[in-house]
Amino acid sequence: MNTPVGIHDLSFATTEFVLPHTELAAHTGADVDKYHIGIGQRSMSIPAADEDIVTMAAAAAAPIVERWGTDRIRTVVLGTETSIDQSKAAGVYVHSLLNLQPSTRVVELKQACYSGTAALQFAMGLAHRDPSQQVLVIASDISRYELDSPGEATQGAAAVAMLVGANPTLIRVEPLSGLHTSDVMDFWRPNYRSTALVAGQESFSAYLQALEGTWKDYTEQGGRALHEFGAFCYHQPFTKMAFKAHRHLFSTAGHDLDEGRMSAMLRLTTAYNEVVGNSYTASVYLALASLLDHAGDLTDRPIAFAGYGSGCVAEFFGGTVVPGYLDHLRTENHRYVIERRRPIDYDTYRALHSRSLPEDGGHHLTPRQTTGEFRFAGLSGHKRLYEHS
Repeated sequence: MNTPVGIHDLSFATTEFVLPHTELAAHTGADVDKYHIGIGQRSMSIPAADEDIVTMAAAAAAPIVERWGTDRIRTVVLGTETSIDQSKAAGVYVHSLLNLQPSTRVVELKQACYSGTAALQFAMGLAHRDPSQQVLVIASDISRYELDSPGEATQGAAAVAMLVGANPTLIRVEPLSGLHTSDVMDFWRPNYRSTALVAGQESFSAYLQALEGTWKDYTEQGGRALHEFGAFCYHQPFTKMAFKAHRHLFSTAGHDLDEGRMSAMLRLTTAYNEVVGNSYTASVYLALASLLDHAGDLTDRPIAFAGYGSGCVAEFFGGTVVPGYLDHLRTENHRYVIERRRPIDYDTYRALHSRSLPEDGGHHLTPRQTTGEFRFAGLSGHKRLYEHS
């Protein structure tokens, strides 16, 4: 019998600042219900000048390293679509900040919002190959759209870190997956742009078609019946998308849907995303954190995961909640991470959004704004500088 493999620990981090959608609506002239009800968002995390995907990734992973140590971590896989370098993996900076063992492989994965799921699946393979090793998986992203664009209200930022290994204490990840890839231009960001390009309706359709494709493949692989799952964690570019995806999945599978039960269940997965905003690769695992922190006892309940990344690649798989998992949750810390953010006004938000890094190779320090443990200190000779308090 194969040793079960899955998620030992899960921790997330977000930014120093938060912009409430009430503040955004006051300046855009939009009815705030367009945000609160229409897309299901209440606020969005905004990075300080000295925060980026590395500082969030390190902050998310630090509690895991503190609890479990570094001796068994042989691999770090970081998924992101907010890459800071065309060559060097952001995870190498994280490896240094966390003082991990030199005998570690580190790699960065990219495929829009899907790469966090890809990182988890790669980690599963390594853990199956050698159950004595553990893999640190991190999904870290900052979503940025043009000011005054339709996507502006869905911005956000967060990092989720997961420790993957044998005999997990949170989630046993099941081996079967449904997969789907198709070449579509629903969302993309060329190298010469700092903000993404979005074909809104095409992206909406591509997500649902990909979900349908993954479910078809999952059932053909011999996966669970839909009614067996006790909860569903969807990629959430905005939280209302989870509800739309769930309806589509049940319709595709030919199942009737109890709207009241669906709403109650899915709201458990949207509590963090609705106040953080779109965290790209991290959002489906932020949904998992929200579910585990807000649901009752889920012991032995199967959970469905639906990851999606524009362009597009998607995956559907299951996992079962492990007995005793409640003793390993970080609920209080996760609530603190959300509550510690400092609200900013609209002008401050626009100033932070408009910041860009100098490209002259000089010595440029970033202003100290974050009160977090890790900060992006600036640039010198085209090299990024980080500090650990």
